[in-house]
Amino acid sequence: MKLGQALLSRRFKPSGAIYTLRRVVSFGRRLSLVQRFTVISFIIMLLGMMGIGRWIGDQIRAGVIKESTTATALYMDSFIAPNLQELGHSNAISQQYVDMLDDLFGENNLGQRTVSIKIWDRDGRVIYSNIPALVGRVFPNNDEVVDSFNGKVTGSLSDLQDAENIEERRLSSEPLLEVYSPVRLNETNEIIAVAEFYQKVDTLEAKIAAAQRRGWLVLGTTMTVMYFLLIGFVQRAGNHIGQQELELKARIHQLTRLLARNKELSQRVHLAAANTVALNERILRRASAELHDGPVQEVSLALLRLDRAMAQNETCRLVSSQNDCDKVLPVVQTLLQSALQELRLIASSLGTPQMDDLTLSDSVLRAVMIHEQRSGTKVVLNMNTLPTYAPLPIKIAVYRLVQEALSNSYRHAGGIGEEVRISYTHHQLEVEVMDRGPGFDAEAVLARGEYLGLAGIREGVESVGGIFSLQSKPGEGTRLFARFVLENYGGD
Repeated sequence: MKLGQALLSRRFKPSGAIYTLRRVVSFGRRLSLVQRFTVISFIIMLLGMMGIGRWIGDQIRAGVIKESTTATALYMDSFIAPNLQELGHSNAISQQYVDMLDDLFGENNLGQRTVSIKIWDRDGRVIYSNIPALVGRVFPNNDEVVDSFNGKVTGSLSDLQDAENIEERRLSSEPLLEVYSPVRLNETNEIIAVAEFYQKVDTLEAKIAAAQRRGWLVLGTTMTVMYFLLIGFVQRAGNHIGQQELELKARIHQLTRLLARNKELSQRVHLAAANTVALNERILRRASAELHDGPVQEVSLALLRLDRAMAQNETCRLVSSQNDCDKVLPVVQTLLQSALQELRLIASSLGTPQMDDLTLSDSVLRAVMIHEQRSGTKVVLNMNTLPTYAPLPIKIAVYRLVQEALSNSYRHAGGIGEEVRISYTHHQLEVEVMDRGPGFDAEAVLARGEYLGLAGIREGVESVGGIFSLQSKPGEGTRLFARFVLENYGGD
């Protein structure tokens, strides 16, 4: 088992290249944006400079070779052409001119620089060379000879790998400058032969190296200046961006604080509205109790006294049938009874049952049952599983909504098709109260604001952060809808 784990650990151990790459990536992540740009742009500049420098070096090399080829061809033609003029009417070079050419390429400066020379005719045959073994030999498929007979001067650094370079490979182990130059007849400018010669490239290589060094120097200086100018611009822009980033962070921090403050104030407003609802409810409950304990009791006492007065008046009437004292007392009794009933109704409607110990379902059920007892109508009640806990302001607002909506339905629609639907999903409590009465133009009624009951329902719902809507059209019944978010009060 241990052996297998050791093999696996050795098998999946990262290699040195992967480890180095990870180190580089980790180092790069610690750098700032400007530092990353500085490093990456330096690498890109270095690679670009190497590529451009290599291309420029190749162009310099080709230019120097071309220039040297042209100069060498003109120089050699000035020595060779006068000794080959007889080829204009002959296929061979006389011994006199052969000796002159041998002397020309002997132990002098021109001979020391020239490794070999060949004079070609149109048949691809060597008719002269400073290497006697090459004279008379034919090397077909020599494109440079064909081009020279067409008037072109060509030259290149030869690696001496062609079949015709068998002698040059023996004489030199280094590449040679190979030049093909047409030889022209003086009178007619006709090409009568092609001179091919190989020269040493020591001075040429030094010339190429010097030109390449100058090219590299110019390129390196230009790229370095451009790099530092670019880095300076990026550094300045980076400092400006960094300053803006700090200002932006400060503004975001300030905005975050303002949002937190606004959220806190919003919660305070909701709590204040909820407390206002509870306070209003306590005031209404107190007014209900005071009405019951004050005017209602006094009216009740007045009715008792009035009953006694009416009994005494009955005795008076038996004594004298012509007495008119019994005409006013019945009217007063009727008015007091009506007033007492109205006061009791007002007192009972102002006060709500004690809801502190009631659940939301119980408070809704009580509102529906009280309405059914007072109106003698039947209300269809649909409730799903409501939360066990609900804040007191929410319970009061829902109770008042159901109570006032059913009361309005009974008053204006005769209680036809009354229905209450309550549902709870995702911290949202939705309450609907509907009827199938004659309906009305809801937009016009809400615009006029004549009905205090609807205005009270809307204010009660919105005071605890709820949403209220009313839908009704003539002949289509009425639907009141409210949505409460229990999460705003910490409810479950």
